[in-house]
Parts: sequence; structure tokens; C-alpha cells
Amino acid sequence: TTLAHSVDRYGGVIVDADALPDTADAFAAALASSIARWKATGVRGVWLKIPAKRAELVGVAVHDGGFEFHHAEKTHAMLTRWLPTDEDDLLPPNASHQVGVGAFVTNGAGDVLLVQERRGPAAAASRPNFWKLPTGLVDCGEDIPSAAIREVMEETGVAVEFEAILGIRHGHDVAFGKSDLFFLVALKLADGAEDAAITIQEQELAAAAWKPLREMTHNPHIMPNSHMDHMYGLCA
Repeated sequence: TTLAHSVDRYGGVIVDADALPDTADAFAAALASSIARWKATGVRGVWLKIPAKRAELVGVAVHDGGFEFHHAEKTHAMLTRWLPTDEDDLLPPNASHQVGVGAFVTNGAGDVLLVQERRGPAAAASRPNFWKLPTGLVDCGEDIPSAAIREVMEETGVAVEFEAILGIRHGHDVAFGKSDLFFLVALKLADGAEDAAITIQEQELAAAAWKPLREMTHNPHIMPNSHMDHMYGLCA
């Protein structure tokens, strides 16, 4: 029995995650049969998505089927196997970066929207005078400007519009060995407003306020000539 699958545009196999055999033993037998057939027909790469509710099949695929971990999400684990033994594995690796944004927002008086974090290395409890730009991670499928606008609204309740990308920082070994792309985004108050009231997201923030630009550019918690120092300098 061959596992239900489709063929991708490179001739690789994508196993149908919704049609996996009902038991681990049946899966092991079907997987062995499928691999033998795919090798005989010249298939090179195999993608095997295992739903979280079928997690018992992961060990079978890895230990018996020779599969390797590619990545995992909340709902599934993605495994792969490169079948040729005389060729380098050409399957694309897992994502190498996470993407973050920082939001530079000013009001009509020239003040900057700054926040104090409730948790983490920038937390107000450990660094009481550390006022920083609102920051956050970009969601999958989300545009950079949209992410910055969303973060400002979620954290401070301030409605803003996109103006420009001011700068990009590229860092490495940031999140479990992954690299990081950080976009500094200039935003303006929505609908031509000169000022806006702030309503903080208390789960994330200890405080938020409109502050003079100097509070950001002359922050004692930012190391001189660091990446963040240069990024904040772009706002001046």
C-alpha cells in the first residue's frame, strides 16, 4: 500500500496528512512500502506532515522511516526525507529568520510615542528609565507596515498610518539560533490628527507616553554605536 500523496512541481512527494493510516503499525508498513516504491520510480524528496493529534507517528517516521525534522507548528510537525544516496539533499531548509518591527510615531508637537515594557530584558521593573519604541514580531502573511500599525494599536490604542521604512537591522543568533530582521517604521497619526490619547495594553506594557525625542536618542540604556543606537539615530 502506498501512502496517499500528491506530487510537487519538482517531482517530490507530499504525503496527504489527512489520509494517514489509523494505527502506528499500519503507518509503518505503508511508509516502508511507499519509500520502496518512490525510490524505484526516481522520487527524490518526500514531505511528511504529521498532525499534532497523530504525534505517535513521529517516532515511527524518524526511527523506522529515516525521516528528519524540518519544522514544527502548533498544529503539526513537518518531516522530510531525501531518498537519493548519491546526491546532496536539495530540499529547502526551514525558515532562517524571524522578522520584527519598531514603530516611530510622532504627534503634532514633535513628541515621540514611547513605551515601557512590563516583562523581558527591557522591563520597567529592572530598567525604570528605559523608554523605547513600540516593537513586535510580524505575523505570518503580514506586511511590514501593517505589522507596525497593528503593534501600535494593540499596545497603545493609537491609530496610525504608514509613512516610510527608516532602516533595517540584520542580526544573528537571536531566537534559538535563528537570525533576525528588524524594520524601523515611521508612522503618523491617522486622519491628520495632531495628538492622540493612549490606552496601554497592560499585559504587555507598564507605561506609554508622548515623550520628547531626546528621551529616545539620549537613552542611557542604549549602548553607544550599537545597532539600536544607530537605528534610533535615524529617527532624529
